[in-house]
Amino acid sequence: MSEFDSPAPSRSISGALIGVVAAAFLLAVGGLIWTYVLSSRLSRQQTALTAANDQNTKLAAELRETNARLKVTTEQLGQSLGLTQKQLESRAQEILTREQADSRRLESAQKATNQQVTAVSSAVTDVKTDVGGVKTDVAKTQSDLATAVGQLTSMRGDVDGHSSLIARNHDELEVLKHKGDRNYYEFTLAKGQKKPVSTVSLELKKSDQKKSRFTVDVYADDIKVEKKDKNINEPLQFYTGKDRMLYELVVNSIGSKNQITGYISTPKNAPVPPTIQ
Repeated sequence: MSEFDSPAPSRSISGALIGVVAAAFLLAVGGLIWTYVLSSRLSRQQTALTAANDQNTKLAAELRETNARLKVTTEQLGQSLGLTQKQLESRAQEILTREQADSRRLESAQKATNQQVTAVSSAVTDVKTDVGGVKTDVAKTQSDLATAVGQLTSMRGDVDGHSSLIARNHDELEVLKHKGDRNYYEFTLAKGQKKPVSTVSLELKKSDQKKSRFTVDVYADDIKVEKKDKNINEPLQFYTGKDRMLYELVVNSIGSKNQITGYISTPKNAPVPPTIQ
């Protein structure tokens, strides 16, 4: 029994050594595998890092180029903006100057308008005063006219006994004109002269200054009517026209050279001579 029991420790040592060697081998293999894996990962990371660095370098170059272009553009924009600013300032100054000029013109126009309004107001006041004065004058004139008309002489004419107011001189004739009842045409007629007066014609045949008498022919409607040996300021009447209107002839004075002065009166609706139109 003792002979067969002595070899047992040797086999145990060999088994343990084999186990250790196997474990070491496995560890070595595992280490190699891990190293390979790590190396592969490191290689990939290195490649990625290199690519990233290249990309960063490219981006940095592009960024520098962009910055350069941006700088140039900024400078150009600054120059352009500076020019536009000058133009704007110049334009603003022009507008300000124009507004100031317009303001001065407006102020001047307002002053002128105020002066005109004041003048017009003063003129209106004057006109009101004048109107009041005119009303007074008109009333006085009407009163004077009524008085003057009342002083005129009413005489009976030589046709049908018709009576009318007559003027004995130029001043009284003006009164009759202002009365406005008839039309009046003054004349001066020399002997032997045939002269149109109103719508008829007159011809002085003879005159006597001392006796204040005269003879005159009246031509109306192609008919001659003789007014013979008549006195001054005597109303000489005759009818004329298709409506048979009553005309009146009055001689106010006889001159020393065989001439007479007077007037013809006609109704307001009588025909008007062509020279008066």
